[in-house]
Amino acid sequence: MTETEAYLQRHLVVELEEAVASARVVNLIGPRQVGKTTLVRDLFGHGRFITLDDVAVLSAMEADPEGQLASLMQDLGQAPLIIDEAQRSKKLALAIKMIVDTDRRKGQFVLTGSSNIFTTTDVADSLAGRMRTLKLWPLSVAEIKSGPVSQLVDWAMQKNPNLGQISDPEPLARSDYINLILAGGFPETRKLPLRSRQRGYRDYIDAVVERDVADITPVRKPDALRILIDQMAARSAQETNTSELAKLTKLQRVTVDQYLDILVRLSMLTKLGAWTSGEGKREIKQPKYHFVDSGIACALRRFTDATFAIDNTPQALGGLLESFVAGELQRALPLQDSDYRLYHWRSSEQREIDILIDGGNHLVNVEVKSSASVNHDDFKHLKWFSKEGPGRTKVCTGIVFYLGQKKLSFGGGNYALPVSTLWSRVTL
Repeated sequence: MTETEAYLQRHLVVELEEAVASARVVNLIGPRQVGKTTLVRDLFGHGRFITLDDVAVLSAMEADPEGQLASLMQDLGQAPLIIDEAQRSKKLALAIKMIVDTDRRKGQFVLTGSSNIFTTTDVADSLAGRMRTLKLWPLSVAEIKSGPVSQLVDWAMQKNPNLGQISDPEPLARSDYINLILAGGFPETRKLPLRSRQRGYRDYIDAVVERDVADITPVRKPDALRILIDQMAARSAQETNTSELAKLTKLQRVTVDQYLDILVRLSMLTKLGAWTSGEGKREIKQPKYHFVDSGIACALRRFTDATFAIDNTPQALGGLLESFVAGELQRALPLQDSDYRLYHWRSSEQREIDILIDGGNHLVNVEVKSSASVNHDDFKHLKWFSKEGPGRTKVCTGIVFYLGQKKLSFGGGNYALPVSTLWSRVTL
């Protein structure tokens, strides 16, 4: 199977089909150029497709949204009306609400866009139970390699996880992981030669600033926003001090917070809140931000494979690898059998957990290590957290992802796993 054919088989297809069968409106959001349009056109070829990227269509929709929708839906039968770049219209959400308030048929609308158009409280509340919102992320490695949906989080949430349930991980070298990180997950761009790819990713950022951000809010200082994006690429996998960013970008702190929220809404950044146990003031509560796509982060920092050489800046791999792992987990999370949330955790004594997956009474605590070896010392924070720290009242599984090739048990529910187990087949 070629990479293009593998791209057509996105893991979200099953969720999308179920959503259309159970909701009147399906809202598919995600970064631009990630494949939303291709996915819905391929899946719902029997429906009617329009794009609000077409200026004439957008003008007509803004002038008479109810009339345009009624005309477009004539003779559609059970097929959906697919509206691409739906966030460009300011009047579309209310018009759709009026239609689905009176027509209970499932799968009437499939919308795609870079952000959610149903943000006003009255419209969002009125569509509760009538709309499903799904997010299409950049390609996961499992999708790139035509592999199965990763069930590794469900595996770790078992009472007694068994390493035998995970198929032998793909044997990758450090250079192979670096190539995956540099390539990123955007279907077309990732296949280009490095120089063209990185130019393409930087052009992508310009398009986001000039078009997608403007769909949400006017930007008075686009150059400052670009500087902020560059700074966030350099700080991927770090806790973020917005006061420091405000000084660097010469923006007000409230503006920095607003821009960060917009970049999260546009799926350029993902925000991991600080998990707190409620045991007191010893836990740091700053969020940690990850750049969603490692290829874009590398392009903005002008990183190549030479960047990570031993005589250059090999330590730069650490944060990028952590963001890469967080991204793989984030992409797989909606496809697990149960609902989980991602956090990070750090105490004032500098004990920390890179990624904390909260399953209620069961926590999966993740550390990411950019070396090919692992030892007992790498588990010190995980073991303290589960035995003496705030995880002692819960069931905890500890995982250290590393660049080696062996699945190892370190006792007490702690495991060392190659990063490539994130796209291994898991049998539950």
